[in-house]
Amino acid sequence: MPAQNRQSDLLRKKDMPFLDHLEELRGVLLQCVVVVGVLAIGAWFVSEPVLRAITKPIGNVVFLSPTEAFTLRVKVSLLTGFLAALPFVLFKAWSFVAPGLVDTERRFLTIAVFGSTVLFLGGASFAYFALIPLALTFLLAFGGDYMVPMITATSYFGFVSKLTLALGIVFQLPLVVAFGTYAGVIQPEWLLKKWRYAIVIIAFLSAAITPPDIASQILVGGPVIGLYFLSAGVSMMIRKREKKEKQTTEDSSEAGAET
Repeated sequence: MPAQNRQSDLLRKKDMPFLDHLEELRGVLLQCVVVVGVLAIGAWFVSEPVLRAITKPIGNVVFLSPTEAFTLRVKVSLLTGFLAALPFVLFKAWSFVAPGLVDTERRFLTIAVFGSTVLFLGGASFAYFALIPLALTFLLAFGGDYMVPMITATSYFGFVSKLTLALGIVFQLPLVVAFGTYAGVIQPEWLLKKWRYAIVIIAFLSAAITPPDIASQILVGGPVIGLYFLSAGVSMMIRKREKKEKQTTEDSSEAGAET
């Protein structure tokens, strides 16, 4: 019975008029805003420990205006509230778009959302625990012994946020390659053929943003190189599956023609 109820609910939503879809979308957005707002208010009470964790790689930071510390805690609260509400937001988005998708599209979207979340968290963790400390050591060294760094809380928070977001996006590479392979834009053979060029480019970029020791360069470049080969492997798996499905379809067509 529950499966039949879900099926009838999907059919009902699929046949809804356009204005009803807009009304439902408005309700979904309102629910998401309310949940994010409530969690952001709750996050205010943990914003100080969160800020301490964010500033741990650099130590003490300064603020230059009376409102800067308060404004920064508000930003941290909003960001923390949004991240805490993200599972609910994704669930509501899924509930809204699922009725318009076929089973294959629903399954593919589920895998894509889950994979994207895991990859983003991996990239953000890599940025916080590995790249940010190395980048700070490298960048602050340019000040020498005649300049004293006085980094403001706002500028440091922006630096960490941008770097974390950038690495989270970079770690989406396997997912981008998967979409490109499905669309026929990316060929796994090309990725495997150009792997030497990819390693040289990654090594050059790693050397440019890390201290001049091989351990730091391996720490930064190693995971990105691993992502490249993971992407090539994902592309090969997708291509093999497509060939297998195509062969199965052709065999079925030939068998039907013979009968």
